Amino acid sequence: MARQVFGYKLEEIQADILEVGSLVEKALHEAIDAMKRRDHYLSQFVISADKKINQRRLEIEERTLTLIATQQPVVAQDLRFAASAIVIAGELERMGDHAKGIARISDLIGDEPITAQVLTDMSAMGKIAGVMLHDALDAFVKNAPDAARRVAAQDAQLDQLFDHATSYLLNYMLTERSHVNTATYLTWAVHNLERIGDRVTNICERVVFIATGELPALGGNRAEQNSNTETKNVAASAALELEA
Repeated sequence: MARQVFGYKLEEIQADILEVGSLVEKALHEAIDAMKRRDHYLSQFVISADKKINQRRLEIEERTLTLIATQQPVVAQDLRFAASAIVIAGELERMGDHAKGIARISDLIGDEPITAQVLTDMSAMGKIAGVMLHDALDAFVKNAPDAARRVAAQDAQLDQLFDHATSYLLNYMLTERSHVNTATYLTWAVHNLERIGDRVTNICERVVFIATGELPALGGNRAEQNSNTETKNVAASAALELEA
């Protein structure tokens, strides 16, 4: 009976995580849409809606900790699931922050022109990131480590698009000096999208951990990838302020 009750509680937490994931995916696409349409009202909606994501993350943590304390996991996989649920909820909350950061950047840019190339890259990155998030949570629900590994492998596509976008924006800054501020903001925006891919990869690692007890480093040598360009590091430090 104890195992059955614990299983029911885990399913409730799983459903909560899926709900937060849906909110994050919605925020991601709306933030990019606000940027493309120069829609101040939509960007403000994304910023405001982030409060709900933050609150739901805290509720998941509280429910999971209460479950561990009161029911006590009876098998190792249950404990791995409960511990990973807290981590996954945290990753989702940070993805919401990245979406909020893009919305804030959209407001900072205002009515300044954005080149079609950057919008194309951002749209492609947003689509890939959204699919990755959806598929990673599907692997989480199905307890499918192989599927999680396949999702994590897609992060390379986001990294390539990020490199392409930042290279383009750097050249744009050099040739269009009057638009340096806008190009800098856009560099922050594409960095937020790239970071969503990294956080989805972290979720995939947790899916593998739940199923196997091993915590792999998926997505290649990310420490090496993160040092590939100075542009990425500058964007990272600047974007943190926009996510707060």
